[in-house]
Amino acid sequence: MNASNQTTAPPRAGNNNLALSVVGALFFMLGFITCLNDILIPHLKAIFNLNYTQAMLVQFCFFTAYAVMSIPMSKLVEKMGYKAGIIGGFLIAALGCILFYPAAASASYPIFLGALFILASGIVLLQVAGNPYVTLLAPKGKESVMLTLIQAFNSLATTVAPPIGAALIFVDATASQAERISSVQMPYLGLAGFMILLSVLIGLIKLPDARQIAAEQTESNHDGKTSVWQYKHMVLGTIGIFCYVGAEVAIGSLMVNVLEHTAGLDHDKAAGYLSIYWGGAMVGRFIGAGLMNKIAPNKYLAFNASMAVGLLLLAIAANGGAVTQWALLLIGFFNSIMFPTIFSLGTKGLGKFTGAASGIISTAIVGGALVPVLQGLVIDNVGLMISYVIPAVCYVYIVFFATQGYKADETSA
Repeated sequence: MNASNQTTAPPRAGNNNLALSVVGALFFMLGFITCLNDILIPHLKAIFNLNYTQAMLVQFCFFTAYAVMSIPMSKLVEKMGYKAGIIGGFLIAALGCILFYPAAASASYPIFLGALFILASGIVLLQVAGNPYVTLLAPKGKESVMLTLIQAFNSLATTVAPPIGAALIFVDATASQAERISSVQMPYLGLAGFMILLSVLIGLIKLPDARQIAAEQTESNHDGKTSVWQYKHMVLGTIGIFCYVGAEVAIGSLMVNVLEHTAGLDHDKAAGYLSIYWGGAMVGRFIGAGLMNKIAPNKYLAFNASMAVGLLLLAIAANGGAVTQWALLLIGFFNSIMFPTIFSLGTKGLGKFTGAASGIISTAIVGGALVPVLQGLVIDNVGLMISYVIPAVCYVYIVFFATQGYKADETSA
């Protein structure tokens, strides 16, 4: 399974630099919008006087879209192609951003959640189209490397989003309730305009159709399988994505509030530290893209997941203070290569089933809805730091997938 010894490039390894650059822009927007939720949660929590469970409904509505929309979106991509999927994803996401304006005008938390679901549905379509597009266009054996490198742009966005989002959304404590609610209107309208512009530009660019590449890959496999569900490594990888996204989102969503309680920081300063969490993922992805040319992706994944478990246990044991603060922040670095590596290992060798697998795996991103809410319930009923056992268990499963689960089909593929 070591990617470093697979160097023969099939027809798909042609000059796809333009297409991959477009997908890089796609992942930047994915990261920026998703990370803004970490700013939106404490903002809406304070405005509507929510408890932690209610505040985490922001992530619940956003990531539930993956459970509801991923498979329908994958079928849409199979019929219309990856380029059309990317354009449609940007337009649907733009509509969701536009709906933040009437949501703020109504001062209704449920309407905010509805707008978030529509926004997330567009993000789902972008994910379903973007991830397999990269793995199919990448040189054979370099899928994890290429997807990790492209997703570094996602991490770049999550690094710059917290301070930008805080500057645009957070207002002075003396501001009126109406001013605090309306502060989200213009930032999300700006995002809508930018995504519409991107959809127009992508429509004007000629991009390769990866569906032919997938068909050729299927013919070369000769594994006799007739359903995507027959690939055990895909099923186990889907669970891995659920665990990873759930853990990453839960840690990021609670970071501002945890830093307020454990380090005495205000909203703005805590949001600045949140950039370290996401910035670590960016640095880790650039480093990982280089290291995985020499280290088998599954081994690198196992090491990073083990480090995340260790840091969470350290944060729990320290129970506050600088040790807890920096242990949680450093997890961002070790999160870096997890999504692209789990995705590429879970879809390896699927050929014509790659699109369907992308829809199934993207459904598992609903972990970002369920795990944070579960952790919020534990916080409300048990305690803050002990709740981090939940993401720790998620990372333990990823260690299993990286050491055993990814190779479930080696004997039959």
